[in-house]
Amino acid sequence: MRSRYSAFVLALEPYLLATWHASTRPPRVDFEPGTKWLGLRVESARDTGTDAAEVSFVARYKVGGGSAVRMGERSRFVREADGRWYYVAGD
Repeated sequence: MRSRYSAFVLALEPYLLATWHASTRPPRVDFEPGTKWLGLRVESARDTGTDAAEVSFVARYKVGGGSAVRMGERSRFVREADGRWYYVAGD
């Protein structure tokens, strides 16, 4: 989760796509110009199966000179045969 947050901060589209599960991966990642990421707080992480997990987090950011926005999500990840974790989706 932290590495994906860092990739959003640095607008590293190749990394985000490489860590996105093929079943839900978009063709590209659209970054909003002027976004300034302010921080990430991981609230919980739990296994939901042998090769599945959920991470709940809150990320804060600003766009342009606007007010800070809090975005919360419960992200689902799966571990593939190569041992790597992939982002599937979030609520």
